[in-house]
Amino acid sequence: MWRRDESVRPAAGGPSAGVGKGPDQAGGPGQRTAAEGRRPGRDVVDIGKSVVIKGELNGCEDLTIEGRVEGKIELRQNVLTIGPNGKIKAEVFAKSVVVLGEVTGNVTATEKVDIRDNGAVDGDIIAPRVAIAEGAHFRGSVDMQTGAAGPAKADAKTAVAKPEPKAAQAAAR
Repeated sequence: MWRRDESVRPAAGGPSAGVGKGPDQAGGPGQRTAAEGRRPGRDVVDIGKSVVIKGELNGCEDLTIEGRVEGKIELRQNVLTIGPNGKIKAEVFAKSVVVLGEVTGNVTATEKVDIRDNGAVDGDIIAPRVAIAEGAHFRGSVDMQTGAAGPAKADAKTAVAKPEPKAAQAAAR
């Protein structure tokens, strides 16, 4: 009997086996939960289909929205996923945005905006990388500037205005 108790006992400092797992999180060895599969070591929050949020939504966690949000969403260091049932009427600011549902409003991302099959965006997109799948809907404009584009453009103008001495000498020959 002592062996059975020992197998149930958690490792030192770790949570006990099975505690805090919901029915959809339980799995056999080698299986990962949905949250672990998305991004190891990061918190992920889900907003269900029946949830309606009006106002400002800020956070420091990856977020999946299946419900409705009206207002403003700011997850500047995290990934925002609009699920297939999600309906967003908001200005969106995130590190990366994945659209499977509907977004009405401007979307700004520091890394990437990805509009998947059946996803829809009505608004302007500002991101260094944009992917629009076949079957997706998009109406608006795309600005694929990078965060460092402002200073880089200034440096490029300066370099053109002042040719380097070696380049000037080579051009004179």
